[in-house]
Amino acid sequence: MNSVWNKYHNIIFKAAGLFLLYLFSVLLPVSSHADNVNISIHLRGVHSSKISLLPLTGPNALKPVVVIDSVKNGGTATIKVPDENLPGEFVLRFDYKDKSYSTPYPSEKRIIVGSQDLELWVHPVFSNFADSTYFQSDEKENTAYLNFYRENSRQKEMLGLLQNFLLNYDDPKSEFYNEGIKEYERRREAFNAWVKDQIKNNKDLFASNLFGFQLIPTINWTGTEDERKQSLRDNYFEGMDFSGPLLVKTSLMKEWMDGFVNLYGELATTVALRDSLFTLAGKHAIEKARNGDPLVYGWMVDYFFNGYESFNIQKGIQMLQPYLDDPDCLTSKRQEINKRLTGIETLVPGIIAPHISMQDADNRLFDLFSFTTESNYLLLLFWSADCNHCHEMIEELYPWSQQPEIKQKLDIVAISLDETDTEIQAWMKRMKELNGWRHIQAKEGVRSKVANDYYILGIPVMLLLNAKTKEIIALPETIRQLNRLIN
Repeated sequence: MNSVWNKYHNIIFKAAGLFLLYLFSVLLPVSSHADNVNISIHLRGVHSSKISLLPLTGPNALKPVVVIDSVKNGGTATIKVPDENLPGEFVLRFDYKDKSYSTPYPSEKRIIVGSQDLELWVHPVFSNFADSTYFQSDEKENTAYLNFYRENSRQKEMLGLLQNFLLNYDDPKSEFYNEGIKEYERRREAFNAWVKDQIKNNKDLFASNLFGFQLIPTINWTGTEDERKQSLRDNYFEGMDFSGPLLVKTSLMKEWMDGFVNLYGELATTVALRDSLFTLAGKHAIEKARNGDPLVYGWMVDYFFNGYESFNIQKGIQMLQPYLDDPDCLTSKRQEINKRLTGIETLVPGIIAPHISMQDADNRLFDLFSFTTESNYLLLLFWSADCNHCHEMIEELYPWSQQPEIKQKLDIVAISLDETDTEIQAWMKRMKELNGWRHIQAKEGVRSKVANDYYILGIPVMLLLNAKTKEIIALPETIRQLNRLIN
């Protein structure tokens, strides 16, 4: 997103027609949902290949989620697609060797994975040629998208010809020009109706979520160039249905929104004007998405919040506050909070604590389930050196824990959620003052696996465990409660 917001001062589209050409462009990505979806890949035409699966969206976007180190010519590899990435768009990357001694060479194929197991015959050298790389005959998602893409390109080619005529004709007041506008509108409306029919006819497929981005908004062809662009800004979301939550899993959602932001960015001549325009753009877009699915509504707020925060647009952040406070707005942060609030309810006395396996501050492995001690109790303390409440608790907890009668009964593992360089330096200094505790630093802070496994929302948090069985005994909130539990 930064590239868009950084270039707010550039004139991205020189005329409304150029923006339409942007809309007319079609990316060929290359998804509906069930558990345990597998992709069977039959390799041919090369000596061997490493195969990687990379999702195009989500927290692991463009990072391999499955890697098969080597498949020989004529062999078959089976990839189990992680459930959390389904349905979705992916890149299949092949690092292939022509000969056993060859240097690996990359090729990629974009695919959609939905609820159907896929079978794919691949020649990595020609991974995007239908006669060399193809799916099983009854494959649905990629076939539906390819068919849509072909017809979409054909119809937009005709609309492009009319658009060029309207942009370049030298007498926009003539009857001939008006007839051109009517013909363009007739074809545009027919095209949009066709897109909506395709969405309806393929509603059970994830691929249908990609179709709506091709809708063409109304343009005021009788106005000036500025008026044309204004009509694009006003009508950008025309016909778009935000009720489908899977929109946020498409790669085109962000690209489409970048196009909208560019329409406002090209007007900015000063930083102050930029801030006002982007705030206006955010308000316009969020209000359009507000009545749609809560996930789409939340995604839209996240999109603008990240942009405003990156460039310190305080006016925009202030504008977002009512949406951030709206319980119907499922921003990524609210989804995480909801998930952790639900998860916290599972951390109850009697259950085995979630496993922890991490290096401690002395570079020793701390493995919760294999950890042994003479003490009867083990206290897990989640804290931060940059947290005032943590400081207050530790000022009481540490001297209490160092009493001989307590040290015999209780071991303490302090898990730091400090994340920034400044916080970590403060933690390293403070840690040295807390001798006798075992110290661990979760590198990603509150976003770390251990914080996620224990559903940590705020700190400090204490969990008292049976040191032998690793069962949760209690989640004490005060040292007084803790003292009663072990004495």
